[in-house]
Formats: sequence, C-alpha cells, structure tokens
Amino acid sequence: MAEEILLLIKKEEEEIKRVSVLQKFFALFNSLNFKDKISKGKKGENLALNYLKGNGYEIVERNFRVKGGEADLITKKDEKVIVVEVKFRTSEKFGSPQSAITKRKFRRLLRAGTIYCRKKGYSAKSLQIDVISILMKNKEPIIRHFKNINLK
Repeated sequence: MAEEILLLIKKEEEEIKRVSVLQKFFALFNSLNFKDKISKGKKGENLALNYLKGNGYEIVERNFRVKGGEADLITKKDEKVIVVEVKFRTSEKFGSPQSAITKRKFRRLLRAGTIYCRKKGYSAKSLQIDVISILMKNKEPIIRHFKNINLK
C-alpha cells in the first residue's frame, strides 16, 4: 500500500513538472509577439529602402524568394545587381544587427541573386551582396551599409 502511494505521489510530481514546463513554454511563446517582429522587419526594410533610394540605388525587387534563397531587396547601381539583406534591431542585447549574417545566410543571398540574374539575363559577375544594418538608438535609426560582403 505504501508503495502504491509513493508511486501516485511520484506520478503527480511528474505531472506538475510537465504542466510547469508547458506553462513556461506558452508564456515565452506569447511574449515573442510575432506580429510585432514582422512590423519591425517591415519598418527596417522601409528605412533601408529610403536610404538606398536617397543614395542613388534603383529598387527592382522586394522580398525576392526562390527555393533555397531569399533577398529583402534587389537593387541596381553602376551596372551592378545588388542583393541587399536588411538587419534591424532595437537594441544590441543579442549583438549588432550585422552579426546575424551567417555563412548559411550569405549562401541563401548569393543563391537568390544568382537566380535573379539568370532570370533577368544579367551576368552573375555583376552580382554584389550588401547588408544594411539598422540599430535604433533614442528612437533614431543608425544605418550602416556594408558593401560587397563575402563570407564564402
């Protein structure tokens, strides 16, 4: 009888732990607020778009997606086709915006740009990968433009 009681107590403790883990997961999930992340991403893209236009870039595509690749913006300037990745952050708590560019991300950008050039009849030699890093400080954007990056 004592063994049965101990077994019941153990099962109840495991159930409490399981519920606690689930509660923590849902609290974290709800705190992420995905709609807010999407609107921040759009805000960053719009800031980058205005910056690029103001610096003589022609915007030819937005959110270009292909299997295995994607580009926030595709622009043209000085006979170059430029794939632009926009990274927007409201703080440096998780590092600078540009630090989020990995080799994998670079390959995805390169793939999107190569396919875009092929579809539009441009030479892949005219392709360039840029990163626009936007960090909000005191409600003002700090924009940094990294041109012709290479993370091969």
